[in-house]
Amino acid sequence: MSSVPARSSTAFEARSLYRSLLRQSRQFAAYNFREYARRRTRDAFQEHKDEGDERKAQELIQRGLKELQILRRQTVISQFFQLDKLVVEGGKTGKQTGDAGGIVRQKDTG
Repeated sequence: MSSVPARSSTAFEARSLYRSLLRQSRQFAAYNFREYARRRTRDAFQEHKDEGDERKAQELIQRGLKELQILRRQTVISQFFQLDKLVVEGGKTGKQTGDAGGIVRQKDTG
């Protein structure tokens, strides 16, 4: 039995898992969580990109699938707690708009 088809199958699974993790990380409502998930995914795959052992690669894929399930649960939970966008995310946010369409912040009179 040749290991070439098994390697290509594993490579396909790894690429598919990588895309799924990145796609799911975009679903986070909070910028910091979104960026952390992307960075962690990229770093983990970069660290193990030269893995030659088939058994170890399958273990890593299984661990990645568990991480994907956790990520899916967490993104659903994060949708319940949406906040205003941060400045680094782009777009205008604020409580009211002024005459020229700019943002006018309300002062807290607490």
